Amino acid sequence: MQLRKVHGSENHFFLLDQTTLEQPLTDSELVALAQQITNPATGILDGADGVLVVDKSDHDNVLGQMRVINADGSEASMCGNGLRTVSRYLAEKYHMNQFKVETMTADLQVSRQSDLAPEVPAFSVEISPVRFNPEAFPFENLGDQPLIDQPVPAFVAGLNFTAIAVPNPHLISFVDEDVMNGNELGELGARLNGHNNYFPDGVNVSFAQILGKNQLFVRTYERGVGFTNACGTGMSATSLAFAMTHANLGEFDHTITVYNPGGMVKTKVHQTEERYWIDLIGNATETHHIEVAESALHAANVTDDNTEISETNEETAYLQFVDQLPKVSAIAVKK
Repeated sequence: MQLRKVHGSENHFFLLDQTTLEQPLTDSELVALAQQITNPATGILDGADGVLVVDKSDHDNVLGQMRVINADGSEASMCGNGLRTVSRYLAEKYHMNQFKVETMTADLQVSRQSDLAPEVPAFSVEISPVRFNPEAFPFENLGDQPLIDQPVPAFVAGLNFTAIAVPNPHLISFVDEDVMNGNELGELGARLNGHNNYFPDGVNVSFAQILGKNQLFVRTYERGVGFTNACGTGMSATSLAFAMTHANLGEFDHTITVYNPGGMVKTKVHQTEERYWIDLIGNATETHHIEVAESALHAANVTDDNTEISETNEETAYLQFVDQLPKVSAIAVKK
């Protein structure tokens, strides 16, 4: 087995463990593979949002390294949904339930949790570091101070925005259901991830609908991907923004239920004098196991013709879990 198709909240990835290869892929080969295999027209299994690359780590007390190559070939500094699936893979490979995983900017604590439902395994992953300074995104022409719950008419008139890097950059707005189901999110996400005067490196854009105390629905336009069923760091950053800007509804150190077009996760946001961080808890589902020659990986030529694919029953179990969730938005999971 060379590849696995995995998802967290229907945020789909191919997982590649480079430590099992005779010759690891170079960075340029990883980019080419991600662009080929995630594209529904050129890849397999209807494509994906990116490729999760597992490598060895030389950090102390760390079980492995995760890299995230987006569908467009760019590399993300973190991916909360992807980290849950990598955590499950490493937990099963090394028979451990609590450990750290190296990511681009930090070594993050992860742990196995109780299953969300039968055959729906769950993991908790640490989302940090958290930063608000403009240089962390970077953003320009929005002042030299953090952007916290402020109107930006140049984005969408009538909405307030908060910018949080976790460490992926996120722009967040709390909206009503009409705006959630309208065109504003797609238009703003596309604009701020093209040539623009505000986020030169692009930004993940999330709209959130407050459903009640410690309850949200979040939808994200993801940098390097576009609309996704869920964005783990987006839901984490939005949970922190919720607790910071709606203290009567979003609570620190309490479980926040976050629904998304792909299902549901739970978060807990924490604050000390030194820092903020978030626990992200959700499914880590494997849908397919894929056998392919290593040469096809190096050549970025993974197709139906040169793979052997076996399907697990985990997607059926996950969709049964999703079907039992409250119907909280007109935007439904892609089945």
